[in-house]
Amino acid sequence: MTSFDRLTARLRDLSPRSVDLLVVAVVAWFTGLDAWSNEPEYRQADWFTWLLLAVSLLALVWRRRWPVAVAVVTGAACAGWALYGHIGELLNLPVIVALYTVAVQGDRRRTVRTGLIASLTSGAVALWVGNDVVNPQGLAVLEMLWPLVPLLLGEAVRTRRQLQAEYVARAARAEEDREREAARRVHEERVRIARELHDVVAHTVAAMTVQAGVALDAFDVKPEVARAAMRQVRAAGKEAVRELRATVTVLRETEGEPVEPAPGLERLAELVDRFAGGDVEITLRQEGEPDGVSSVVGLAAYRIVQEALTNVVKHSGARHAAVAVVRGDGGLMVEVVDDGPPSPSPAGGGFGLAGMRERAAAAGGTIDYGPVPGGGFRVRAELPARGGDGGERS
Repeated sequence: MTSFDRLTARLRDLSPRSVDLLVVAVVAWFTGLDAWSNEPEYRQADWFTWLLLAVSLLALVWRRRWPVAVAVVTGAACAGWALYGHIGELLNLPVIVALYTVAVQGDRRRTVRTGLIASLTSGAVALWVGNDVVNPQGLAVLEMLWPLVPLLLGEAVRTRRQLQAEYVARAARAEEDREREAARRVHEERVRIARELHDVVAHTVAAMTVQAGVALDAFDVKPEVARAAMRQVRAAGKEAVRELRATVTVLRETEGEPVEPAPGLERLAELVDRFAGGDVEITLRQEGEPDGVSSVVGLAAYRIVQEALTNVVKHSGARHAAVAVVRGDGGLMVEVVDDGPPSPSPAGGGFGLAGMRERAAAAGGTIDYGPVPGGGFRVRAELPARGGDGGERS
């Protein structure tokens, strides 16, 4: 780091008041030297010259708080020197600093007004006292230009600071947007994983419970039925392990697909068979070819049927349940109806109903559920064939 860089760093560490006092000291040094050394044929410095200098320096101390008032005071002192007959190249340094402060701390409108007044005043003073006193080397019109220089400099600095502040604010907003987007994606991923785990675990436990009950009832009288039920329990457990492994693989690997394909319409019959043999008789009706149905929609339909059957087995008290999956021109209709005793529609629903709503919405479809007149409960989902953005009716 060079000496200039170290000096600049130290100046930046100073407080505003310390900077103001330093500016006053520098202005006092150069203006005082100019006031003290004057041409012999012109008026020499006296008590009035030093009084005007003292007033100007004292006013500069408050230039940040009252910039316009300080510009008026220092401008009057500069005009007083000229009218008094005392000339100097640096006697206008206090008003230059004041005009710069007016521009750098104000706005463009104030800068224009100040520049107009300062320029006209400087020109009027030059015409009043004559070129020989105010500006021996030029015309009076030049005196109208010099007040514009610090104003233009202050305007440029203020504009640059505003642009920098805008760039910083824009970068901060962009960073906040990125953080919000990252948080949103993390939240969506957590919800998706929680939904997958709920579907896998809840369904598997319900299916295993049904088959274990069948095996327990048939253990002594029908050993073959009990063995078949236990084989279903083992198969359901293996299937749950495979699906959990696929979900965990997604978490551990940022790239690549799960090791197991996501379940879809082709596995609905297998899903229904897991509940077979229990207290609920379940039938499956599939119409239309599943060609053109995306994997997202197929997975959503599978999970909706899975959750609906789990609720039927665990909560409905039904004896029969019917699953219908119809592929039509408009998309895919999925419906699960049971004949359980009348019950009010759950307010808001539990995790299972919320998961079905999220599944349908993620696939771009809609879902309705509620009690059926005369008893029972129905879940009906309308899904597009290819998936997409959509809303839900619930």
